[in-house]
Amino acid sequence: MTTFNIFKSNKADKVPKEAKDIVEKVNALEPEFEKLSDSDLRKKTKELQEKLAQGTQVNDILPEAFAQVREAAKRTLNQRHFDVQLIGGVVLHQGNIAEMKTGEGKTLVATLATYAHALEAKGVHVVTVNDYLAKRDAVWMGQIYYALGLSVGCIAHETSYIYDPLYKEEQEQRDVKRDETGSFKVEESFLRPSSRKEAYAADITYGTNNEFGFDYLRDNMAYSTEAQVQRGHHFAIIDEVDSILIDEARTPLIISAPDEESSVWYKDFAKITPHLKKGEDYEIDEQRKTVSINDLGIDKVEKLLGVTDIYAEKGIKYIHHLESALRAGVLFQRDKDYVVTNGHIIIVDEFTGRLLPGRRYSGGLHQALEAKEGVQVQPESLTLASITFQNYFRMYEKLAGMTGTAETSAEEFYEVYGLVVVIIPTNKPLARKDLSDRIYRTEKGKFIAVIEEIKQRHAKGQPVLVGTVSIHKNEYLGALLQKEGIPHKILNAKNHEQEAVIIAQAGALQAVTVATNMAGRGVDIVLGGNPVDEQEAEKIKELGGLYVIATERHEARRIDNQLRGRSGRQGDPGSTQFFVSLEDDVMRIFGGDRIKGIMEKLRMPEDQPIENKMISNALESAQSKIEGFHFDARKHVLQYDNVLSRHRDAIYRKRREFLAKAEAGILRKEIMAIAGKHGVSQESYEKKEQEVGDENMRQAEKIVALRSIDSLWLSHLEQMDYVRDSVRLRAYGQQDPLLEYKNESRRMFDELLGAIEEHIAKTIMQVELTPQAPAPRRNVYYSSPASSTSNSAPQQTQPQLKEKVGRNDPCPCGSGLKYKRCGMVNAPEHKQ
Repeated sequence: MTTFNIFKSNKADKVPKEAKDIVEKVNALEPEFEKLSDSDLRKKTKELQEKLAQGTQVNDILPEAFAQVREAAKRTLNQRHFDVQLIGGVVLHQGNIAEMKTGEGKTLVATLATYAHALEAKGVHVVTVNDYLAKRDAVWMGQIYYALGLSVGCIAHETSYIYDPLYKEEQEQRDVKRDETGSFKVEESFLRPSSRKEAYAADITYGTNNEFGFDYLRDNMAYSTEAQVQRGHHFAIIDEVDSILIDEARTPLIISAPDEESSVWYKDFAKITPHLKKGEDYEIDEQRKTVSINDLGIDKVEKLLGVTDIYAEKGIKYIHHLESALRAGVLFQRDKDYVVTNGHIIIVDEFTGRLLPGRRYSGGLHQALEAKEGVQVQPESLTLASITFQNYFRMYEKLAGMTGTAETSAEEFYEVYGLVVVIIPTNKPLARKDLSDRIYRTEKGKFIAVIEEIKQRHAKGQPVLVGTVSIHKNEYLGALLQKEGIPHKILNAKNHEQEAVIIAQAGALQAVTVATNMAGRGVDIVLGGNPVDEQEAEKIKELGGLYVIATERHEARRIDNQLRGRSGRQGDPGSTQFFVSLEDDVMRIFGGDRIKGIMEKLRMPEDQPIENKMISNALESAQSKIEGFHFDARKHVLQYDNVLSRHRDAIYRKRREFLAKAEAGILRKEIMAIAGKHGVSQESYEKKEQEVGDENMRQAEKIVALRSIDSLWLSHLEQMDYVRDSVRLRAYGQQDPLLEYKNESRRMFDELLGAIEEHIAKTIMQVELTPQAPAPRRNVYYSSPASSTSNSAPQQTQPQLKEKVGRNDPCPCGSGLKYKRCGMVNAPEHKQ
């Protein structure tokens, strides 16, 4: 495991020499920089930019750059970077991951490496997990960059901004205030609405992982360079890096359109699945969350449907969707995996406990859940473009990250991204006590003990934060507390809008807060409430600080550690304890036969904790086993996605090349050459030019080339999905599915390149010009782990070309669908 602990104590002699030297140089420069005027600080930025432009490396100007940022932070925020924060800045500059405990100031640490690399004038992206944090940090840290003469942009879902403290004339609106919870308040008066292109052109751009990824995909669907917004992928710092690069790595960003031929099978499934029996007709693998229908099950389905051969009469896709319906019925639980809100199935993020509106399961699973819950079944989607976070962020020349919990995933960070995890020591010694687990025979007994523990702590006045793994368990525990008459606050995805207020008071005297994983990441619980009551804070410290109870182990140790990290911020006292039962999912599914044997032998009272070293070891072993299992699963996904990623890179590169040549007026030669390869003589091409005119022909070349790529690429994505499903069956014939997938994909990609050229050659000679009109639009949807809405694609004005279109040819409207399937097929300009 590639983890480097900078020092095992807080002694300076444990700091690696390079980091120690930089900290010493920054400290030595501090008196000199304190004497500089505000305008001199800005001049220093210009000097450093000139040095880099002349060939100096960032590493050589790092002490001066860090001294600049520290001085600007003192003047604007009244905050001075601690030495350990300077160490964190070095780690980020080196392109590694800084693991920092809660309350240690990651946001401020990021300013050091961000500023140093922004001096290169290539653009630095600072990536956050939601729009609120992107806007907050752009305004908060924007003050530092603005004082140093750099520009700051912000990419949000609805709009984009430039940090501008002079945006509003009224002086009182320019003050950064804190809201009623004491948290930093984003003042919109600092953020001037701008174009997305302008926000990306800034020296530093804040935004979410989703928006950066979607903008990349949209840029590669654009019909002009003016419509493209990003300017490359130079350096990115990712906040909550484990959430983005690991937890969300399995879910790609997808731009999709409704499939007009969506399945009508879900009524069949609703009738069939209740008749199938576990163990008799199908097998369940809870570890992999899969369901496989067996031969007996197939026979039963054929009888229910009245068919002789389901594969011949319904097809393998039908079986795939049937298994999705089974998964929905037996493996996915309401108020754990999803909730039903206003007639919609909304996914619950298993890692954060937050709702993910706009995100849908693929492969018919979401439709199966809709049918299961009796809500309207939405049509399936057709993928127009997609990319995983793994492959998007690996495009950056340099990548760095920050989080409070990375050590347990250090091997994956290094193997997949080449990132080394470096543990940064706390500014003050950690005073939190992590107590031994309490293990109970049954879940009922565990909750009895949890309630009793809360009663005792509450009676003393000590604040208690209770973590649960699901909304269902969250509400169940809340009901038990209500029955006991214990005042408490409930926090889960259903009332997330109250999160800031609830968390602000979670550290107050006698506070009892019951939360899902929402309270485990990016949350700073201050003793004494927020704003702080100093007398109350001191009393709570005497009582032992914040007491965190976890009611279950999560599959990933990182999630457990995040919950622990809510207690003991900035050297405060605190304690954490896990209450687990032998009936918990982690123990039940992954614990193995040894645990089952112990369960059968134990006959002690339900609410009496079990002290058994073997169980404690088995619990840790189970978590380690699960992490390894999921790591292997993500590697497996990545191996397949890497194949498609190479295709995507080549197609997007070719598309950008066509677009650049078209706008430079030099695409004609290439299109003529392509047409010539497919039997079009030069004389015929020149005749077509005379027919439509040179200027119109240049536009036609551009649009035909880009549309040919877009429509055939869409078809290729669909076919690759089917190939991936089909090669799994070849494992039964002792063939390696991945190798088979690579071989098939290589053949298909060669065919794709040939088909693109053939389509260009065929179409360019069939083009006729019609009066210009607004281009037709299809509804396009953006889905991702944290996408909050769906919206239509940006309007693009293109000349309308009339083509002689076959039924199975891509529709000339640019939708990517076959002509016979396109929703625009009845439009006047498409009639032949």
